[in-house]
Amino acid sequence: MVNSAGTSIKRVFLIVFGVLSLLLGILGIILPLLPTTPFVLLASACFMRASPRLNRKLRAHPTFGPMIDNWQQNRSMRPSIKRKAYLMMLISFSFSIYLAPIVWIKGMLLVLMLVLFLMIRRLPNAPEPSSNENLSYPKE
Repeated sequence: MVNSAGTSIKRVFLIVFGVLSLLLGILGIILPLLPTTPFVLLASACFMRASPRLNRKLRAHPTFGPMIDNWQQNRSMRPSIKRKAYLMMLISFSFSIYLAPIVWIKGMLLVLMLVLFLMIRRLPNAPEPSSNENLSYPKE
């Protein structure tokens, strides 16, 4: 019986953590310095372990589903997403480096930015969606 209670507590924790991660991912769509993809992938990982139904709903979502499927199948990023990530990292790290009062902190931020650039650059390129595929933004 104790094992069952421990399992249900773990399940509730994973669902709550998954929902919070998904909310942060949704905020990342609006806030340019908050990443969307890592939080959505974390939410999917939590839901996979705690609620297959919630994971199916998330993977069926027209915006988040392809992102999760692409990562799980290919461990890759589309070149257009990489370019956006590079630009946002350059803007946010440049601003942080400018504001940092201590030289060694500026250097550490610069090294961290370069490491992140290299990590993203090493990821394989996923194919861009064709014009017939569902895009994550409405067509005009």
